[in-house]
This record gives sequence, C-alpha cells and structure tokens, in this order.
Amino acid sequence: MPLSSEEKEIILNSIRDIPDFPKPGIIFKDITTLLGNAKAFNTLMDHLTNRYLGYDLDYIAGIDARGFIFGSILADRLGIGFVPVRKQGKLPYTTVSEKYSLEYGFDEVEIHIDAFGETKGAKVLLIDDLIATGGTAKAAANLIDKVGAHCVEACFIMELAFLNGREGFSSEVYSVLQID
Repeated sequence: MPLSSEEKEIILNSIRDIPDFPKPGIIFKDITTLLGNAKAFNTLMDHLTNRYLGYDLDYIAGIDARGFIFGSILADRLGIGFVPVRKQGKLPYTTVSEKYSLEYGFDEVEIHIDAFGETKGAKVLLIDDLIATGGTAKAAANLIDKVGAHCVEACFIMELAFLNGREGFSSEVYSVLQID
C-alpha cells in the first residue's frame, strides 16, 4: 500500500536540509531529525512493515551505518534476522567484499561469508537511508547474491532521482520518498 499524502508529508517534513554540507552546492538530507521524531519514525516503520509483511523474507541486510537503524528495527518487526553490510575491515570473521566506484577512486563493502546461515537462496531485502548514484547499494546487492542468497528488493528511505542511482540494479528498487 503506498504512503498517503499525509504520511508522506509527516516523514518529509521531519527531514532537515543542511545547505553546503559536506561541500558547497550540496544540500544534505539529515535523517537524524526523522529518527528523533517519534510520530514520523513510527509512520515510516509502519509503512515499511506493512509493505514487506507479504514478501516472505528470510533476512534484512542493512548498509553501514544508517541502514543498520532501519534494517534492524524492520527485521525485528517482521520476526526475521538482520545482516550488516559493512565498510571494509569492520567485520571480524571471514568476509566477501565488493569494490565500487566513487567520484575519485574506489571504496569497498563486505559481508560475512556465512551471513545467511545455511539458507541457500535466502530471500533478502537490502535497506539504506538514501540512494544517490547507487554504487554502494549495487555493491551490497551483488554481495548478497555472491554468498548464495537472493536480493529480492533494495529499499531506500529517500532517492535522489535526478542522479539515476536505481539504473543497473539486478533487483527491484523501492524508495519511500523521491527527491527530484
């Protein structure tokens, strides 16, 4: 079920714009104000819970670090496991990694090799707060598939649609809010 215009307004109005951060010309979308607004946060989490109840998911995978917040709460609400996708060097066990391009260079994310236990073909929802160019999220989705699970959908609280980050995903992409 899509968000009502009232629910969308509640969530959108709880997100603070920070001009010229982290550099001039950028308008940063600060979700800390969303997290601190109980009504907005519960509206968002209720929406995500209702959306994914019928997906028969096995796990939620959240991208470091804000995806951990939304993903772990959603996993709890759905009664399934949560798996962190972390920046390189942050996980303590054997990992699989995936590099992705940045504006000036590369970065890397990783996941435990046994992140989804013995559930081959586990159905996984990938979640993060924002999709811009999509590099990190596509790398994370590739990792899920690389360790024998299946990324059913990638979910983002906000999408900067003008950057076309959803292009090239092998899974479905859902964004709660689209910023043009």
